[in-house]
Amino acid sequence: MTETKSRKPANTAFKQQRLKAWQPLLTPKTVLPTLLAAGIIFAPLGGLFLYESDTVNEIVIDYTDCHKQNSSFQYLTPDLFSYKFTSENTTVVYAPSYRYTPSANDLIGGTCSIQFSIPMQLKAPIYLYYKLTNFYQNHRKYVKSLSYNQLHGDIISEAEAKASCAPIDVNPQGQIYYPCGLIANSMFNDTFDNVTFVAPPGNQEVITIHFDETGIAWPSDKKRLATTTMDLSKIVPPPNWAKRYPNGYTPENMFHPQEDEHFQVWMRTSWYPTFRKLYGALREGVLEPGIYQINVTTNYDISLYGGKKSIVLTGTSFLGDRNPFMGLAWIVMGCVCAILGVFFLGWHFFKPRKLGDHDRLSWQQVNH
Repeated sequence: MTETKSRKPANTAFKQQRLKAWQPLLTPKTVLPTLLAAGIIFAPLGGLFLYESDTVNEIVIDYTDCHKQNSSFQYLTPDLFSYKFTSENTTVVYAPSYRYTPSANDLIGGTCSIQFSIPMQLKAPIYLYYKLTNFYQNHRKYVKSLSYNQLHGDIISEAEAKASCAPIDVNPQGQIYYPCGLIANSMFNDTFDNVTFVAPPGNQEVITIHFDETGIAWPSDKKRLATTTMDLSKIVPPPNWAKRYPNGYTPENMFHPQEDEHFQVWMRTSWYPTFRKLYGALREGVLEPGIYQINVTTNYDISLYGGKKSIVLTGTSFLGDRNPFMGLAWIVMGCVCAILGVFFLGWHFFKPRKLGDHDRLSWQQVNH
């Protein structure tokens, strides 16, 4: 005789929903102290976070339209830059200016020379970022357009490239793009020369400040990358990398993703359409008050994406770079909790609600 299969769950505490549980009883004695304690804790912490954010010095300069300028320096309008410093000025702060010098080599973009002033001594560490606006790295098709197997160094087929990297997968000649995908093809490729410091008037000495471009990527990103083992005749650089590799890949001129930290930083996509990515860092020394200049080789045409590009020089606090949102959010939450606590306390004091004995609410009481 065959046994009849039953769909009845096993007679266990988990499957029969007999696990022990605890449900808090919300009474004025428990809710009011919680709200007031949250207000007392959150608001001061928010003030601390906001204060720490305000201690970060920051310079943001939009150079999107620099290529439209001539060979003489032009001052930027206030909407194109932002200076935020933590102490009173020790020198005059001038609006930044830039000029554009076309390149004689078609493979290299022109040079945008940006001058800006620093009114106080800035101590290391100081970080150099590039900032892109209205660039949607969080788009679903964009985020999916890459091949992890290819970046790991594996050999991939044409079919795999088309499945993972469309529409930047295979060229008309049947060669696979390396690295393939929209993310790699749109990589930011403006380059920033070392910052130069022109000493105050009367001293013509020019000092070059070296920003280290190593150690800017996550170690985990570097470990998972390796150079492809595919035949060089079967791979080509992405379309937007043509100026970087005008003759394609050769044994002497090959892309090594585990060595290119700018590539590693770019491949970690942003959640937001406005974002910053680290380019270099000054980990030792100081920036003295005065006028500084940085030369930017403008290879990246951000107008294709309808966005803007900027350079950012900033320090950090224990919370990171300058961002008042976290502090303001904690202050608002603390104030809301405190106000609700006071409101309900007054309500309970002037118009209390009589509570019954909750032990009498059980339906398992034995009737006598």
